[in-house]
Amino acid sequence: METKKNPNARLENFSKLFLQLGLVLALTIVYFSFQHKVYDRTLDNLMGAIGEEEIIEDIPITERIEIEKPLTPPPSAPEVIEVVEDVAEIEETMMKSTETDQNEAVESVKIDQVVEVVEEELIVEDVPFAVIEEAPIFPGCKGNKSQRKKCLQGKIMEHVGKNYNTNLTQELNLAPGKKRVIVLFSIDKNGNVAKVRARGPHARLEKEAIRVVKLLPKMIPAKQRGRSVGVKYTLPITLQVVI
Repeated sequence: METKKNPNARLENFSKLFLQLGLVLALTIVYFSFQHKVYDRTLDNLMGAIGEEEIIEDIPITERIEIEKPLTPPPSAPEVIEVVEDVAEIEETMMKSTETDQNEAVESVKIDQVVEVVEEELIVEDVPFAVIEEAPIFPGCKGNKSQRKKCLQGKIMEHVGKNYNTNLTQELNLAPGKKRVIVLFSIDKNGNVAKVRARGPHARLEKEAIRVVKLLPKMIPAKQRGRSVGVKYTLPITLQVVI
């Protein structure tokens, strides 16, 4: 015998309603959980909870006592006052006028010897190449200041490339890669190369760089404020060592 069920008693008909009620309840719990404030408990709160006793320091009140110094009596006046008569005569001095009259003769002063003062020459140190007003002029360079400056740099690099002995890198058995030699020198106020120094990975490379730089020709000296001055120049020489 089959049991008959009331169609209104079937829970499947209310599944959507239960699902909506569950979502509403879950969202309500999440909302109130976000609204709930939680305070971090710091060390000060913990110490306050323990109930630290307040320390009250008793500071005694002191009174400044001033000691009165005994007053010294003023010196006593002399009993008898002697009056001294002024018998010395004072000579009056007459102020002589320094004004001259047009009729008064003026004495001429004879100058025996005139001393000539020679102004010492101002010694100016070498000026860096980057800030020089007028760079030295390499023989054959023409144009304005900027063009002559670029021409000077190009001519110096060309000179080094032609005269530097690059076979030294093979003779010295240096490790492959780029080797750089830094040459420091000056072009003095007469246009000559001076004060040549070099720094590099090997002493022979430095010596060769100094030799090549000293072969540079004489140039027209640089000028700073219209005067001939020396110029400091830095020349990097890069050598490529291959196996």
